[in-house]
Amino acid sequence: MRRVVLAFLCVLLFGASLARADDYPSHPITVIVPFAAGGPSDAMMRILGEHMKQTLGQAILIENVTGAGGSIGVGRAVRSPPDGYTVSFGHLGTHVANGAVYKLGYDLVADLEPVVLLPSNPMVIVSKTGVPAKSLSEFLAWLKSRPEPASAGTAGNGSGSHIAGLYFEQATGIKLQFVPYRGTGPAMNDLVAGQIDLIVDQTSNSINQVRAGTIRAYAVTDDKRVESAPEIPTTDEAGLPGFHMTLWSGLWVPKRTPHEVVTKLNAAAVAALNDPQVQTQLKNLGLQMPPQDQLTPEALGAQQRAEIAKWWPMIKAAAVSAE
Repeated sequence: MRRVVLAFLCVLLFGASLARADDYPSHPITVIVPFAAGGPSDAMMRILGEHMKQTLGQAILIENVTGAGGSIGVGRAVRSPPDGYTVSFGHLGTHVANGAVYKLGYDLVADLEPVVLLPSNPMVIVSKTGVPAKSLSEFLAWLKSRPEPASAGTAGNGSGSHIAGLYFEQATGIKLQFVPYRGTGPAMNDLVAGQIDLIVDQTSNSINQVRAGTIRAYAVTDDKRVESAPEIPTTDEAGLPGFHMTLWSGLWVPKRTPHEVVTKLNAAAVAALNDPQVQTQLKNLGLQMPPQDQLTPEALGAQQRAEIAKWWPMIKAAAVSAE
């Protein structure tokens, strides 16, 4: 009798799950952005959310949950019901690097279901204008000639700028003196003021200062030039071949979210990414659109696993900690 009751309950629960998936979404969806409002991640998600609500027929609410390199916001999403009404926005830092930096109470792969890969933000190697080098090869020579390591600003341990700096050390054999800040904004202020020597920074964060002539750019860390800054060569062109790093973003939901719900969220995001007006807004932020064949949940999952395999050994070897 007990087995019959359990089987009946399973049927009821399965049927309820299907009903919820078929009815999805029936009320507003919350996207947790694990960074402060007004930043590049927040701006990207708000642009996408405005279009996604048209496809889904429900409001997309952005909740900014900051702290611990974004791990607090991701953790809140992980612990939410797997019904598609709480979505996790994140990027290379929050959904890859944090697993090697923080003692998380969740697994970035096992506890999250990928939805879609979002636009990426290449990094750019920039210095204060007081550096005499005019090209990347000259800049590398200048760094090597110094009696003490040059100072490199970062947005804190495990941040994209910190990981990029570690990668720069590994690729060039040049040691840097990392100076952590509470964000790349304060680091940029000190670079403009000449208080630090360089940053391997997000292109969208540096491009306006480069255009204003207050800092100097040497190369973008990608295999193609950035549309919004075509005058800056790639690292391949500038003499550091293979030094590629982009701060890509994505959407995830808690594990066990119904497949039909994931499919609907993916379709809404893809529709937004394919809208010409949305593309223009995102490209104006210095972002690069992902290829069409990479807009599936499976592609994001593969990207995340490949990046974990690439970055975790380097981060752990450098003994990067949250302190």
